Amino acid sequence: MKRIFFIVMILAAGLCAKGQTPDEVEIVSDGDVKLEVMNHDATADETPEQIKERKKLIKEHEDMIAFAKASNSMKRGYFVLLAEHVSVGRSGYRHYDINSNSNFVLCQNDDGIIQIALNSGSPGTNGLGGWTGKGTIRNKKIRYDKDGNVFMQYDLVSAKVNATVSITLYSNSNYALAQVTGGYPITIYGKILPYRDNEHR
Repeated sequence: MKRIFFIVMILAAGLCAKGQTPDEVEIVSDGDVKLEVMNHDATADETPEQIKERKKLIKEHEDMIAFAKASNSMKRGYFVLLAEHVSVGRSGYRHYDINSNSNFVLCQNDDGIIQIALNSGSPGTNGLGGWTGKGTIRNKKIRYDKDGNVFMQYDLVSAKVNATVSITLYSNSNYALAQVTGGYPITIYGKILPYRDNEHR
């Protein structure tokens, strides 16, 4: 089995907070692997079909790298899931008009935060229209299924929170679904990005 290591740097500004660092990504292959630089620009001799196929390949490579970075960050325990959709309560009422910077699941080794800010007109318990739970991460488990999906489960415990968090990272993507139970059920859907804050560099 051949192992290839390379460094991936996030260059786009604003993907996550200032604590973003380069990430080492490990790709494991059963056979010979050929790495090619994908050119995003069309050439004069390309047909429309070739352009379409090239864009498809670029998207597949980008998705593969995004998944590798997300799964590695989960394994290392330093990541943030930035919410795009939030569902609260047993009725499953969904909120789409949310700010990802204030709706997230954050893991920093043994420290965790879950925050919901729904802009619902009510200040909520955190003054942001929702709830913030900070605590210690315990009983963390991570596994992979035959389709390449990654599953993580842990307990978030403190004097004010006692919740179980179950996260599914979908194969060849950095999109994930987090389900928070142990109180008012919360479901969070969004992207997982590697993240280390200034205290955990």
